[in-house]
Amino acid sequence: MNKIKWGIIGLGKIAHKFANDLLLLEDIELEAVASRDISKAASFSKKYYANKHYGSYLELIQDKNVKIIYIATPNNLHQSITVLALQHKKAVLCEKPFAINKTQVLSMIDASKENNTFLMEALWTRFMPAMVEIKKRIDTGEIGELKYINADFAFKAPLTIQRVHDKSLGGGSLLDIGIYPIFLSYFLLGNPIKIMASATYFDSGVDSQLAMIFNYKNAQALLFSSFNSSSKRVAKISGTLGEIIINNPWNETVCFTLTKDEKKQKFEYQKLGKGYTHEIIECNKCLNNGKIESNLWSHNHSIELISLLDLVRKEINLTYFED
Repeated sequence: MNKIKWGIIGLGKIAHKFANDLLLLEDIELEAVASRDISKAASFSKKYYANKHYGSYLELIQDKNVKIIYIATPNNLHQSITVLALQHKKAVLCEKPFAINKTQVLSMIDASKENNTFLMEALWTRFMPAMVEIKKRIDTGEIGELKYINADFAFKAPLTIQRVHDKSLGGGSLLDIGIYPIFLSYFLLGNPIKIMASATYFDSGVDSQLAMIFNYKNAQALLFSSFNSSSKRVAKISGTLGEIIINNPWNETVCFTLTKDEKKQKFEYQKLGKGYTHEIIECNKCLNNGKIESNLWSHNHSIELISLLDLVRKEINLTYFED
């Protein structure tokens, strides 16, 4: 079996989780990792059995053995590194948010098409077995017509975590964690006809806490994100015939409860490892089939999602240097 050789750029906390999951799959090989801190790259490489490590992102991108690169840098670097990698014919799985704004996302997708090279946003929740099953049940009308979604993502974040509040890094709760409840609303209900939003802010100007209402023709979604306090991270999906409660933490759950006709059923769909495995499997499948995008989370899905983030930012008057 020919193993797909992966590279990882940006070796922070999420990259450690991703690398752990990567090792669980038989059809991959961690070829190289890169950090601007060479000692960090060396340590990471040793821990996760990478074949090579680099002290610059460009060196990894130029590695002829690397087939696909997982990009887990701060948000402000997503677009530039992705485009550079695609120009070198490297497939890319880039962490969410795909980029800071729609203009950047469009440039990334253009680079994917121009170089006929695979590109996908790493929205891992989309590929979780439980989420796939929830979507299937809703699409088949099991809980009737959707009327209401309530989803949040909040935790008390220490200000020592720079990416949380640093505007130059694309900080703020919206891009970091607010994207999850927005994704759920978009995934199940599509694009809203109206968005209302209100936020509180860090001294840097990025949002520390954010409340949103997405209005649809016949439904509403109440969404929330915050770095100021913790939430239960339970999502509620209500339809005319029943409701689904996605257990904590809903964005990576293995369990949900469906209530219909006063009957409550609990369903469990186990994931492999932390759950990044499922988006990795999708990437490998697309590469083996010569595709430049996934049908499950396509380029257009990413365009529409970032468009929603841009609209929310407009509502709360939040701009970044990239705008």
